[in-house]
Order: sequence, then structure tokens, then C-alpha cells
Amino acid sequence: MASMTYAPLEQLAQAIACGELSSEALLESQLARIAQHGGRLHAFTDVYADEARAAARGLDQMARAGIRLGPLHGVTVAVKDLFEVEGKPIAAGSKARPPRTSTASAAVVERLRAAGAVVIGKTHTVEFAFGGWGTNAAVGTPWNPWDLRTHRTPGGSSSGSAVALAAGLCTASIGTDTGGSVRIPAGLCGVVGLKTTRGLISRHGLIELCPTHDTVGPLTRTVRDSAILLDVLSGPDPRDAVSLPVPARAVLPQLDAARGVAGMRMWVLPEAERVDVDPDVLAACDEAVRVLEGLGLQRVERTLPQSLAESMRVAGSLMSAEGYANLGTLFEQEGLEFDPHVRRRILLGRDIGAAQYLHLLRLREQAKAEMLAAMDGIDVCAFPTNAIAAIPLTEVDELATPLSRFGRFVNLLDLCALAVPAGFTCQGLPVSLQFIARPFDEATALRVGHAFEQATRWYLAVPPGLG
Repeated sequence: MASMTYAPLEQLAQAIACGELSSEALLESQLARIAQHGGRLHAFTDVYADEARAAARGLDQMARAGIRLGPLHGVTVAVKDLFEVEGKPIAAGSKARPPRTSTASAAVVERLRAAGAVVIGKTHTVEFAFGGWGTNAAVGTPWNPWDLRTHRTPGGSSSGSAVALAAGLCTASIGTDTGGSVRIPAGLCGVVGLKTTRGLISRHGLIELCPTHDTVGPLTRTVRDSAILLDVLSGPDPRDAVSLPVPARAVLPQLDAARGVAGMRMWVLPEAERVDVDPDVLAACDEAVRVLEGLGLQRVERTLPQSLAESMRVAGSLMSAEGYANLGTLFEQEGLEFDPHVRRRILLGRDIGAAQYLHLLRLREQAKAEMLAAMDGIDVCAFPTNAIAAIPLTEVDELATPLSRFGRFVNLLDLCALAVPAGFTCQGLPVSLQFIARPFDEATALRVGHAFEQATRWYLAVPPGLG
């Protein structure tokens, strides 16, 4: 059981394919861990034990007959409680209204199952995904598994997805990223998180917060696992208005390109942006940059475009405006039980009129153009994922946004980014580095991330006490 707990998705899928492991055995080991640790970690909103067992048995029968549905055949995946799963309740982390039962499954769930995945259950989220700390005053906050004595921030909004994976309760998980909501929890929980370019993975069947920013992304144990899931999930879907009309190019074969990463140019964190970044985070990320230079990447130092100074405000205002348009009718109601911090963020959008909204969109387009020009001759940016490591819940300031500092502009500008484990603080808490690339250039971010991962092996570390 221990050998399965933290094994990469690719390794487990191969073991199932060749008969060394059964999907049912993998599932039962994870269900046992959920029974043992799930109550404390509070990662899942719902565990589909009976349905998952039936699916695993069927997939095992197929495997014995030499039939393999796809690269996820027999492995388990947890999905954030923002995705519709037919016949299952969906609440989006809210107690304001009774959970409704989904009548159809999201495109992501359809594609996971078509590739052979066992959907093991749904994971907790910040209410309607509007927050970076991972806190949820309405239904409870998942427990960061890297400190079992102190309840620390798991990161959000895909809090449960990161905790479930980091604690070995599933093989992979799916989250959403509107301003860092895949990368932030991946970074704080020591796993890999991919923020995809908007339009690459269908959002059909997803409860939206901010359509101009919302993206779907995997959380995995390795970069290769992330590439596998990206290849499964990406591709056109006419049910999503922003979905790309052309098939996505497979990224997994590009990870081990013959020329490697030598000669690539990486933009490192500018000196002016190092202010107020935790010293342990800076030390780990500086060491990561030295490792990357040892792999042949060329260091480039540039200042960020001036327009990015406004990115936090512009992105936050767009999230509030679009969040209010989607959810304002609900959050205006008195007497319902809301997370007060989320309600405040949503209601800020009430005062953003059409003229101001259009102005925000113009600022966004200007910033996108300036950032792409600044990235001329750059392959990736190598910036910290988070400015700090996980802090105790008692120290959280819901008005502060240090966890969005290096993440929110990626969504605002339609870039893609990969968060990868990069070391630990002196307290033993994970530090993460993110590789930011141009729109639809996930292959480059994954390729550099894979090279770094293989050179450092930080991904092999597991939370103490949960081995």
C-alpha cells in the first residue's frame, strides 16, 4: 500500500496495464487512507466509494482482456466541487442554498472517464472559488498535510484538490485557476499544478466565477503526469464558447526533446519584486535558478512592464464585476449563510458599471500586449509561485493577497504557467517555483519544469506522518 500511495500516475497506469497492479487494489488503498486521514484533512466533500469500486472492477476486467481505454486506465482522479458530475450533488463550497443534483457531467469529467480514470470523489473549494488562502468559513477549511500539528493554509481556491493529492488520497486531481487557484495550493502543498491557457480545456459543466480568467488545470505528482492529463483534457468543445476550434498538439512527446533545455532563456525575478518575499522562498528559488543555469538555461534580468503594477487591481476588479454578474442575485440575499469574505469580494462588483468594466478590459489588452513585447526573446519566466509558505490559519488576513502576487497577472494576460516543487523553508514547508510561458505554450513550461524536476527530485518528498 505504501508504494502506491505517492507513486506517479504514469507509473501506476503502466502497472495496471501490465497486470502488476489492479485498479481495485489501488482504489481500496486510497479509500483506506481517506477513512484514516480524511476526517482531519477535510479534503473531500463527497467520496464516490461504491461507484468507484464498480468502475475499478470493470476497468480491471477490461485490462485482463487486453483492453485499455487510455492513459488513465484504472487510476483515480478527484475533481473540485465546481464541476458537474451526473447524479451527484454540487455546492461550489457554499451553504447558501441546498446542493443540487447534476443532470449531466462536465466535459472534464467525460474526458477523464473516456481515458479510463476512476473519479473517486469531489474536493473542497473556497466558496465559489473566490479566494487564494484556501479558507472557507461556511463549510470548513482543508488542512495542509505538511504540518499535522498546526492548521495551516492549504491555498485556494482548489484547496481540497491539492490536499487530497499531497496526502496520497488520490492519484491526481483537477482544479480551476482564476488568479492562481491551481498554482497557489499546489505550491503550498508541495505538488505540481498547471495553469492552462484559457480555451485549451473545456469549461463546459463548470460553475463559473470570472469567464475572462477561469481556466481548468491538473494537480499531479510529477510534470509528466501533468502533461498526460493535459493531453487527455485539452481539445475543442463546441459547448464552451471560448474553446479552441482546433485540436491541441500532444505535449507529452515534447518533454524529452532531443535538444533539451540548453540555450533557452529564462527571465528571473527582478530585484524590485523581491521586496516582501519570504527569505526562505527567495533562497530556494535562487538555488532553483542556479540549477537551471547548470542545465544550460540563460539567465535574463529585466524589469516588469509598468502596466503590471496595476495588474492586481485590474484583475481583482474584473473578478468582482464578473463574479457579481454571475452570482450577485444569490449574494444579495439576506439571511443566507455565506463566507463573509467571499460575499464582500462578490458585492464589490455591484458598483462596477459598464463603462468601468469596458475600461478594465482595455487595460487588460494593453497589459497583454506590453507583457508579450517584454517577453520577446524569452522562453520562460522563472518566478516564485507564492511569496510566502503556508501560514497558520490564525494569522490569515483576508484583506491581504500575498499568495496572488505572482499568479494573478498570469490569468489577466492569458499566459500559462506550471508550479513545481522547489525546496523547503527552515520549518519544513514546501516552496514552489513557477515557469510562466506565452499563451498556448504549455509545452515549453512543461519541458523546462520536467528538466528541473529531474535535476532536483523535490517531487519525491512526502508530508511527514502521512507516509
